[in-house]
Amino acid sequence: MKTRNRTKTWKFPKIVFAFFLVFIIILFAQYTYLALFPNIYGINMKEFAESRNMYKSTLYAQRGTIYDSDSNVLALNVTSYTVIAYLDENRTEYEDDPQHVVDIEATAKALSPLLDMSEEYLIELMSKDVYQVELGPGGRGITELKKDEIEALNLPGISFIEDYKRYYPNGDFASYVIGYAKETDDGEIKGELGIEYKYDEELKGTDGYIEYQQDRYGYKIPDTKEVREDPIDGDDIYLTIDSNIQRFVESAVKEGYERYSPEWVGLTVMDAKTGKILGTATSPSFDPNIRDITNYENYLTSYAYEPGSTMKTYTYMCTLEKGNYDGNATYQSGSIDIGEDTINDWNRTGWGTITFDKGYEYSSNVGVANLMLNYLTKAEYRDCLSKYGFGKTTGIELPREVSGSIDFTYDVEYVTAGFGQGITTTAIQHLQALTMLANDGKMLKPQIIEKIVDPNTNETVYQSKIEASEQIVSSSTVNKMKQLMYNTVNGTDAGTTGTLYRIDGYDIIGKTGTAEIYDENTFQYLTGENNYLFSFAGMFPMDDPEIIIYAVMERPSWNQSYGISEVVNNVIRSIVKYKNMFVPEEEKTTFSTYELPSYTNKNTNDVTKELSSNNISPIVIGSGSKVVDQYPEAKTSIVSYDKVFLLTNDKNLTMPNLVGYSRTEAIAICEMLGLQYEITGYGKVTTQSIQAGTEIKNGNKVIINLEDKSDFNEGD
Repeated sequence: MKTRNRTKTWKFPKIVFAFFLVFIIILFAQYTYLALFPNIYGINMKEFAESRNMYKSTLYAQRGTIYDSDSNVLALNVTSYTVIAYLDENRTEYEDDPQHVVDIEATAKALSPLLDMSEEYLIELMSKDVYQVELGPGGRGITELKKDEIEALNLPGISFIEDYKRYYPNGDFASYVIGYAKETDDGEIKGELGIEYKYDEELKGTDGYIEYQQDRYGYKIPDTKEVREDPIDGDDIYLTIDSNIQRFVESAVKEGYERYSPEWVGLTVMDAKTGKILGTATSPSFDPNIRDITNYENYLTSYAYEPGSTMKTYTYMCTLEKGNYDGNATYQSGSIDIGEDTINDWNRTGWGTITFDKGYEYSSNVGVANLMLNYLTKAEYRDCLSKYGFGKTTGIELPREVSGSIDFTYDVEYVTAGFGQGITTTAIQHLQALTMLANDGKMLKPQIIEKIVDPNTNETVYQSKIEASEQIVSSSTVNKMKQLMYNTVNGTDAGTTGTLYRIDGYDIIGKTGTAEIYDENTFQYLTGENNYLFSFAGMFPMDDPEIIIYAVMERPSWNQSYGISEVVNNVIRSIVKYKNMFVPEEEKTTFSTYELPSYTNKNTNDVTKELSSNNISPIVIGSGSKVVDQYPEAKTSIVSYDKVFLLTNDKNLTMPNLVGYSRTEAIAICEMLGLQYEITGYGKVTTQSIQAGTEIKNGNKVIINLEDKSDFNEGD
């Protein structure tokens, strides 16, 4: 039997003791370090401990509201909700009070029609192995009303997350000016077009926050510090837009687009004495609530195009300013050779030997060529265009404004620039340049913002003011140009180009434009009677202009430049009524605007009474008891004492008397009756081939003649 040698030292206890001693020393040193030093390994331990229980929540600022000039809301924040479904069974503590989705199929069936989502997709979403799920896209951004409808279903496990979204109460209304803002992935509402984009920083404000320590149940710990930074709401922006005029413009532009099917049509109305934009619209447009956008560029500022003969105004103006213009001097119209190129008048053969004054009235390209070659140098003309604001941005408060181009080198380029070919301009540049004629030679900067107000203090942080240039052209030049523009609209010669814009009793002056369109694919100008960009630049009244109008229609499908003239004239008539213009002081009447509802299937007598009570003149076609069609259509804005045509369900319709009606009204009646029609002349209806009272049959065609027949065609 072996025994232990007691003389040997047993080392194991000593090793264990040494190990624990070192461990205790290290632990003590670490504790001392933690106790004596506030920062451990670069971390402030007190702040770290507090932050573990710290709760911080963002207090969101309200995005500013956008108003029109009369303080009507155009864009605002509204509360919206996102529908969520709790799927985890552990949320439910008591079986008789379920807090999760119990019956997925039944829930999907109930929600499907309200969220406009298929039952199958909702079932797929609510079958996921997750705690909760958003029911999108139909369940995102819903209104308070929709939320109430869903809550009324009492569906277990269905709840809502409150949020904000941007809302545009008028839908497709000045949408390229207002633009739109939408929620980003991080929950911020951010402007992406128009004023919403340009003034995003001013509108969005500054978010605040609240911060405090909470216990494990999420409650604030008593007697602990709370830090609160209140949000600063965004500024409110007031536009110069007059909503009544804006409605006139919107209605006329949409009607022109639907009737003539152009590539696009746009029209803008400006206050001639301030430079403020009163109304502007383009079609096709979009509703910023649903963002059905086909084109992101605003025709007013972001689209540069060859303008055509509206530029002749500035060519003549430049020549007048040089001091050697003689309006009675003559030249041979028709064509002129410039090197190897030939410049033609729009009717090719010209009008024989005519004066330069008549050349403007007839919109003669050859007249412009003679002026430029004989009286203006390239440098002088380029300097004039620059002074008149072309080739550079105007600085209007809208994003993505382009400058266009007024470059020309060779003689033929210089000459064609004089009648608006080979250079590019924008609509807002034309409006700005026209202010020279309305303000005795001084040019006004265009404006779209009336003021900006801080809602937190009610302080006006920006107020618009008239910004006028130095004297650019003389009073004598202004007066001469206004006379030439008056003759262009109100002249009686066969070659007068602006007679489509003449309205009896209205003192309108202006200049037309018919620009060729360059095809970048074929490197040639398009051909064909409607392949032009038709425009009008005008103002009224002549002596002391109050309103400036600039309108463009590109490539209408038919009827050449009649389309843009109808759009312009409809707007002018409405503005004149609204502002009581061209009426003796003692005869002025208070006018109001009225947005037409749909009268389809409504009782004829009830509709006529409603219209009459609003000072609208109902014109009833047929003797039926129900209305089946109307003109103007629903949602069109009209002015007191306007006419509304009502087609009834009479099965034995007869031809109405069209004498005295405008061309637009006559066309509307024919289309409501299903009549084929042929219209000649301009003005009011004087004769019709189907006598009033004649029974209308399928296939009937009526020939309608208007007074003041014009020889105006595809020329300027």
